[in-house]
Amino acid sequence: MQEGQRRSRVMRLKVWGDNACFTRPEMKVERVSYDVMTPSAARGVLEAIHWKPAIRWQVMQIDVLKPIKWESVRRNEVGIAMSPRSQGIYVDDPKIRQQRAGLFLRDVTYTIHACFELTDKAGIEDTMIKHQEMFLRRAEKGQCFHRPYLGCREFAASFELIPHDQTVPEPIADSRDLGWMLYDMDFGGGETKPRFFRGELKKGILSVPAWDSPEVRG
Repeated sequence: MQEGQRRSRVMRLKVWGDNACFTRPEMKVERVSYDVMTPSAARGVLEAIHWKPAIRWQVMQIDVLKPIKWESVRRNEVGIAMSPRSQGIYVDDPKIRQQRAGLFLRDVTYTIHACFELTDKAGIEDTMIKHQEMFLRRAEKGQCFHRPYLGCREFAASFELIPHDQTVPEPIADSRDLGWMLYDMDFGGGETKPRFFRGELKKGILSVPAWDSPEVRG
């Protein structure tokens, strides 16, 4: 197969939810969200709908469709993980229960523009057309392997395919420097490391560089 045939056409997916938290990794205790969905969160939504070892998703653009609004919440969380050998966790124990603040996004809607490419694990039966049709069919029917979420599992996401013959929704007019944003985790080379890129929202559109671009730094 030629290299030019290894990448799919661009898919467009509308996703929305009541709340979202695309957590900044520099915040060690409190959860504080980035202003906009991260590429890794967008990839997670796509993989919840369709993923196989034969394909790798590449998020190309994220459109913000609603004004960026915030919600501050204080809540109780469990500060330890339950061991398989434990008899359970007593959440009323003040030594275990911790009150933490969170700064979340409220009433969010995005359009994800993404394509996928075939990986080295693709077999003869793994054609580009086959996986394109599988994703389009599943997204159109609302099918998913697990419920996609907006950064945190507690913030479930709804989604809807935007057909290629349909105009994409108009993004907001907001423009702002988003600073260094988490791009995704690099699982190659033995040690898992985060990689970042300089995000900039231009009239509601966040352009995402390619994974191997010099703009993406470890």
